[in-house]
Amino acid sequence: MGRPLYSEASELLVTADGGGNNASRSRLWKVELQKLADAIRLTVRVCHFPPGTSKWNKIGYRLFSHISIDWRGRPLTGLELVVRLIGATKTEGGLVVKADLDKGKYPIGLEVSDNELAEVRCLPDAFHGEWNYRIRPKSKLQRLFPDGP
Repeated sequence: MGRPLYSEASELLVTADGGGNNASRSRLWKVELQKLADAIRLTVRVCHFPPGTSKWNKIGYRLFSHISIDWRGRPLTGLELVVRLIGATKTEGGLVVKADLDKGKYPIGLEVSDNELAEVRCLPDAFHGEWNYRIRPKSKLQRLFPDGP
């Protein structure tokens, strides 16, 4: 969604909670972020909120009350309706939500090997590198010759 507005961007910033599937120690999370970085050809910069601080996510925290108001009194009868109600949310300050329903089927219980994790081009930041890091896209040359040309 942001490519037309930010065509000159060199990084994509992702803020994430510290636990769950997108935890900073999740191997699968990092492998999938590497795939994203490769696909969009941008460095993906990740900043995790420290454990117990998800309320620091200002966008989510500020939007939740507006989303709740929008669907107040409506029975939530399916995912399509929930996504449509979230996507219709606007704040008085001009924040507009865009939402899409992902109908993909995803396998559960996937394991990531040490070799797969070693392929991730993850660079820890100087400040709390365990929570803040960049994943750089692999170049075409690196995909053709992973051990060097």
